Amino acid sequence: MTQEDILQNPTEYDLSIETVGQGTLKSPMKGIQFVSDSEQVCLTTDVKRLKHFYENNIPVPSLEAAGPRETIFHDPAWTRAGIVTCGGLCPGLNSVIKGLVQTLWFDYGVRNIFGIPYGYRGLNPKYGYSPKVLNPDVVDAIQEDGGTILGSSRGEQDPAIMVDTLMRLNINVLFCIGGDGTLRGAHAIAEEVKKRKQPISVIGIPKTIDNDLNLVDRTFGFETAVLSATDVITCAHNEANGAFNGLGLVKLMGRDSGFIAAYAALATTVVNICLVPEVPFTLEGLCKALESRYDNGKTHAVIAVAEGAGQELFIGQPERKDASGNVLKNDIGEFLTRKIKEHFNKVGKEINIKYFDPSYMVRSTPAKGTDAIFCFQLAEAAVHAGMAGKTDMVVGSMNNVFSHVPIEYAVNERKKINPNGTLWHAVLGMTRQQDYFSGKGKGHK
Repeated sequence: MTQEDILQNPTEYDLSIETVGQGTLKSPMKGIQFVSDSEQVCLTTDVKRLKHFYENNIPVPSLEAAGPRETIFHDPAWTRAGIVTCGGLCPGLNSVIKGLVQTLWFDYGVRNIFGIPYGYRGLNPKYGYSPKVLNPDVVDAIQEDGGTILGSSRGEQDPAIMVDTLMRLNINVLFCIGGDGTLRGAHAIAEEVKKRKQPISVIGIPKTIDNDLNLVDRTFGFETAVLSATDVITCAHNEANGAFNGLGLVKLMGRDSGFIAAYAALATTVVNICLVPEVPFTLEGLCKALESRYDNGKTHAVIAVAEGAGQELFIGQPERKDASGNVLKNDIGEFLTRKIKEHFNKVGKEINIKYFDPSYMVRSTPAKGTDAIFCFQLAEAAVHAGMAGKTDMVVGSMNNVFSHVPIEYAVNERKKINPNGTLWHAVLGMTRQQDYFSGKGKGHK
């Protein structure tokens, strides 16, 4: 189920947000414009499509708008909030944690805020972790550091055990910061809570550096990741320029979606070949493309490859999964380094490869610039939703407007680059790699 599927058949999908109960308490917030549940964010800005919906009396596919509600469900004086970070690191985790704590504390007057250590493990008593008490002083400067002060982990935990822990701690609002695996876990917790008829709100905050969540047009950390990747690509370009037939090969994050590689290629304008999971390629075609570039007077080349690209080249390799159930990708960077060397040795041509894998450096850096601002805004939206009694949802951005997305829709299918869309066309226009793959060798850089 993609965004396009919903736009094609809007009556088949229910995008409404569940609540743990009707809000009856007046919000303590002052001097703010409140948002009503009836305010919606359209999934499309296409006027022709919108006209079709109106003329045919079809409900316009839309998401509930995020923002503070005039009446809330959870009493701030009795609220005990929990915050958990799961999965791999991502720029902005600490910024989101700080935003949650500050909004809970200063906007709502919540004084009981707990950090759950090491992901969902912290909700399983067998690991023996103690909650970390959070307040504005504790989180005062954490945004300056990468990673997460709460620690993280991968792997599933029994939802029944986790809800037992929440009830034992009297936590009634849980914020789950993570990617699709984390959000699936949050959905399982929300389902268990619903089964027990407990008034516990479960709110997801989308942390996926690959920017691949469905119905969410931007996730925190992505912009910083692109910025960090551009620095590495620039170094790779310099290294490639420093040797005859130099090749700077940079592997970037992107298991199933190549957004980081594509955006970093566009941002630097020095990438000659960009390889992403959405666009298959052959090893022979890639090597011939490099030969074409070198044979046409160029003495260097830069390749940006997403980690999930070219997996079809690993014939006969057994499938491996991490603790969260994600399929582990074969190392395309080392594979290409080896195979390209072998090819050029075979044809008797010189090549000097400099291989860069900055994955851990990129994902462990703190959020920067507008990305840090976005982290705080997401945190604010998450707190507003949680205090209003929303549950089983993730806060996101649709068409640059903050919105609420049912978790099951956000994780139903990964967002991917459209090989026929404007983004990929821009990448091809900038790299001119189609010229190399066709043998024309008319690249401009």
